[in-house]
Amino acid sequence: MNWADWAIIAVLGFSVLISAVRGFIKEALSLVIWLAAAIIASIFHDELALWLVDLISTPSLRMLTAWITLFIVVLIIGGICSYLLGKLVEATGLTGTDRLLGVLFGLTRGLIIIMVVLLVLTEILPVAEDVWWQESRLISFFMQFEHFAREAGAAVLGFLKNLL
Repeated sequence: MNWADWAIIAVLGFSVLISAVRGFIKEALSLVIWLAAAIIASIFHDELALWLVDLISTPSLRMLTAWITLFIVVLIIGGICSYLLGKLVEATGLTGTDRLLGVLFGLTRGLIIIMVVLLVLTEILPVAEDVWWQESRLISFFMQFEHFAREAGAAVLGFLKNLL
């Protein structure tokens, strides 16, 4: 195993550890909140920008300010909801199950992060020619799923484009 394999193991381990500590509910809700923030900001930033005409004269800066403002407001509201839901999970005594499901969530997220990074690297750099890439045991394992990952990624991007 080389440094790339150890980096992959570290990413997986860190993702699993974070999710085990936070639990499935907070992790899943966090993902939903970030997606909701991006979607809401993308849909409604034009309306908010109209309210900012007297404050910001540059149209692009006004649009960016509106988008960022909406994004942050949704994150704050979502964070409050996540905190309250976390307290509810603690009160019901489901923390063990929540943490176990969090481990599975973290593992899945880590695998997706690694696959995305590997696919992006192959697109922007000639890494397949590098010795460290060729000698990595885990990279060769992940790249067996390259075709599936590309199809799944295209489907997700298509869905998100239609959603927005």
